[in-house]
Amino acid sequence: MPQYERILITGAAGRLGSQLRKGLAPLAKTIRLAGREPFGDLAPHEEEAVFDLADMEATIAATKDCDAIVHFGGAPLECEWQTILDSSIRGSYHIYEGARKHGVKRVIYASSVHAIGYHEIEAHIGVDAPVRPDSLYGVSKNFVESLSRLYWDKFGIETVCLRIFSSFPEPADRRMLWSYLSFADCVRLVEASLTAPRVGHTISFGISNNKLKMVDNSGADHLGFIPQDSAEPFRAAVEAKTPVPDPNKPSVKYLGGWFCELGHPDDKPA
Repeated sequence: MPQYERILITGAAGRLGSQLRKGLAPLAKTIRLAGREPFGDLAPHEEEAVFDLADMEATIAATKDCDAIVHFGGAPLECEWQTILDSSIRGSYHIYEGARKHGVKRVIYASSVHAIGYHEIEAHIGVDAPVRPDSLYGVSKNFVESLSRLYWDKFGIETVCLRIFSSFPEPADRRMLWSYLSFADCVRLVEASLTAPRVGHTISFGISNNKLKMVDNSGADHLGFIPQDSAEPFRAAVEAKTPVPDPNKPSVKYLGGWFCELGHPDDKPA
């Protein structure tokens, strides 16, 4: 039985958005897919909204008649400041203004490990640790986490900020043996965030049930997310094809991995 009339998914053509497009179908009578290009074939329960998040009027219009928003749109990686400003910062403000103007009750936001990427692994932080972004990309995640806090406290719009670590078909390196979030667990996490009876303003880490647990997600237990996958089946293959890294490298010491070794994205190569 669908719990929602209409869910808007931004970034619906992306790596994770395309998984959510399929996985969240049972939760709503209609799924509105948002992207910058037409989607082509739509299922009977799907409709599309083609716009750029930087376009305030179009973004606000796309939120009309939605009772939940799964906001996975925006810059997917560290990139030039102007792109992050327009798509991730301005675009997310437009999403929340649309939610406020059109009475959307809940937003699920794709935050990132990079919002807290400069915490050392052995600190074993919880979801309430101070932010320590490792990039401009991470700063944009901090901005939206703060924005969503304001819109809960002032306007009563619930948000779950999902600090997703490494969500890919399978772990690609040794770091992902602890940071891995399977596609199926990603869908489960968003589904839990949409169906929990009350979330207020919640921050949750997005990681599968991996053997090595580098962070403490107990502060988000009220979501009812129970990861069912693990990186362990991939361990032998990953360790066989990748060397043991230097433990003193920033990419190994800090939660953010290789983002901690990036320079400023607007610097021109020498």
